[in-house]
Amino acid sequence: MSTDLLPPNWPAMSVAQANAALAGPGSPLELEDAVIRGVPMKVYKNAPPNIPVILDLAAEQFPDRTYLVYQNERVTFSALQLAVRKLAAEMRDTYGIKKGDRVAIVMRNYPQWPLGFYAALSLGAIATPMNSWWTAEELEYGLSFAGVKLAIMDLQIYERFRDHLDKLPELKNVLIARDTTEEIADPRVSSLDAIVGHPNDWEDLPDAGPTGVEIGPDDDATIMYTSGTTGKPKGALATHRAVITNMFNSSACQARMFLRKGEPVPAPDPDAMRATLISIPFFHATGSFAILIPSALRGDKVVAMYKWDAGEALPIIEGEKISAVGGVPAIAWQILEHPDRDKYNLSSIQAISYGGAPSAPELVSTIKKRFPEAAPGNGWGMTETCATATLNIGEDYVNRPSSAGAPPAAVELKICDPDGNDMPAGEVGELWCKSAANCRQYWNRPDATAETFRNGWVVTGDLARIDEEGFLYLVDRAKDMLIRGGENVYCIEVESALYDHPAVMDAAVVGIAHKILGEEVGAVVQLKPGKAASEAELRAHVAGQLAAFKVPVEIQFQDEPLPRNANGKILKAELRQRFKARA
Repeated sequence: MSTDLLPPNWPAMSVAQANAALAGPGSPLELEDAVIRGVPMKVYKNAPPNIPVILDLAAEQFPDRTYLVYQNERVTFSALQLAVRKLAAEMRDTYGIKKGDRVAIVMRNYPQWPLGFYAALSLGAIATPMNSWWTAEELEYGLSFAGVKLAIMDLQIYERFRDHLDKLPELKNVLIARDTTEEIADPRVSSLDAIVGHPNDWEDLPDAGPTGVEIGPDDDATIMYTSGTTGKPKGALATHRAVITNMFNSSACQARMFLRKGEPVPAPDPDAMRATLISIPFFHATGSFAILIPSALRGDKVVAMYKWDAGEALPIIEGEKISAVGGVPAIAWQILEHPDRDKYNLSSIQAISYGGAPSAPELVSTIKKRFPEAAPGNGWGMTETCATATLNIGEDYVNRPSSAGAPPAAVELKICDPDGNDMPAGEVGELWCKSAANCRQYWNRPDATAETFRNGWVVTGDLARIDEEGFLYLVDRAKDMLIRGGENVYCIEVESALYDHPAVMDAAVVGIAHKILGEEVGAVVQLKPGKAASEAELRAHVAGQLAAFKVPVEIQFQDEPLPRNANGKILKAELRQRFKARA
């Protein structure tokens, strides 16, 4: 606890009191009772009915404000709306896309990604983003499994995938974004650029008008594939209400920060110019549900890079006056520790938030010291909860740096034993989450659906505990926990001890096969630039905090960042292969 960083007389009210005030009558975040698929839920009374409405409202309220930036390409809200309407009309009239059809978007964070996403949603189709890092075989699986009718991909990905097209009879057409003048012989493949032109010219497109498709809150909106670090990825099917509820849940957590400080929640400022530097893909639930769409709701700018590089990000932060950065903790550290950091004016930063991995308690205090006006934030969520379910922000995060935050009033959390029975506060068990933001099922996987989605609850597979005030503490992924000689070792606990060393920037703990004990503890560490630490020093550091059986028997070092998938999760299966079994 860093009490020296907390304001006097904090907190002004309890979490429960703040949640109740925000959910009460007359509040923009007012809750009401509803029954969704037979389950009683709390829903946001003032939530927009569907996702396309959000873009239309932004184009009406902020027509000339820049929404998307990629290198020298800049797209305003009104320009994107015109391009979305043009593309949607073409998808409907030429390619026969109708409500319920699946439309895949497969590309980097180019402006054409939101274009395809919003165009599909405006027709009532199910937008199906796919991992742009996938191999051709993985793309074939994702397109086939979802029964995709139309795919929108960039030329680089199409060339990777083209030899698999004949294996997908349900995939009727492919639109190539950012194509060249090169002729493509396949009659099923056409140019997206020929329909809408260059992003900088979208503002000159004629208005094709709205699609006229009626879309209800509980109509299906997206299929997001889980990250698939083991086994085949599953397609999590979310409704429009679920995606929008996630955004309102995050807003409720941010508003609670002010009430806990004894301050009124600031009214929305239509003249505020905010900008997010997105360091994660749009095809991740966080990228689209927690950044892309909420930015439209607020009239904010989203700035994308070809790929993340902290050194390249610094001039972008200065030039675009970026107010929010983050992703995973390693990205925050890379900005804070970069040797060129002081060469740039980074005073525009108001929020540094991250999730998806444990973070050192030192990170929040470092943020507050170097960016005193910025609100640090950490949270928990998953694809199945449509991104953020809890958010720990501001003083609550300073006070509880190892917590993922307390849920807003519209989210219920509980800790269960292996039989699904509730466990008391402070006990470690499996985390369950209930919210209107939850996905409704896995696409074409009734077995996995029955296992994970139970009467409105998502059975997360995360081991966690919840304290008396409702703050969530993640302990480990149930599948990542290792067992040494019959003793459970929670990887996050050991990783947190490593992060606590001032030289450690990133760390991952994995099991090393052992003939007698079953597993022993291994770790891979990346040190901060200019810092040094030996294996013996780190082992002694961990031994000063944890029991001897939790101390890594082997620590490997590497200079480059730890391997992660596109969703920011460390590829532990890859790291395990570095360690030899022990006798």
